[in-house]
Amino acid sequence: MRQPDDLDTVRASYDRVADAYVEMVESTGLGDIRTHPWLEAAVDAFATSVAGLGPVLDVGCGPGLVTAYLAERGLDVRGVDLSPRMIAHARRRYPTCSFDVASATELDLADASYGGLLGWWSLFNLPRDALPEVLAAFARALVPGGRLLVATHVGDEDRVRTEVYGHAVTWTTYQWRPEQLANLIEGAGLTTVAELRLPAEPPIGPTVVMCAQRTGWDRQGVAGDGPER
Repeated sequence: MRQPDDLDTVRASYDRVADAYVEMVESTGLGDIRTHPWLEAAVDAFATSVAGLGPVLDVGCGPGLVTAYLAERGLDVRGVDLSPRMIAHARRRYPTCSFDVASATELDLADASYGGLLGWWSLFNLPRDALPEVLAAFARALVPGGRLLVATHVGDEDRVRTEVYGHAVTWTTYQWRPEQLANLIEGAGLTTVAELRLPAEPPIGPTVVMCAQRTGWDRQGVAGDGPER
């Protein structure tokens, strides 16, 4: 898979803000799904729907909050993040969980190897031409009936960020309209099964959560005519 030109720059930026981000979560609860009932409900529904289907991978896990939340619900889950500093926090906070350093574009995912995949506020830094390739790889990695859960920022423009959490960064937040994101997910070969749209809630703008399922795939990974049971 092609690597984004700014991958190393984005990785270094997240390393710089990791400590401040974790301090914010611990002191304010912002970023913790347990403080937001609708987001917690979305993750709970995902956990229920993939239970027993196979392992789960939390792509872009940050300091591991959602990974640990899913582990508490009995899932065989592992987290990966492009930032070594974020992974260091995840391993410190949740020593019984498994975490590795990798970006969404660096994963070598075997076909039909996961019951669930998450891109929980972790795919918005991917350039617009890279996201479809990542989603296609995710779709191939899911077992029939497996599900993908994506949450991201809603908007019509790309936001170039130079300061986040009080630290200098260099990254772009690529915002998507829900209809655009749904088209990309379905273009990857998945079927959207749920969508949650949330209005702006300072300091975060409007957001969307989508869950999609792998159905109707043949051996070549091409969508077929009907659901595969």
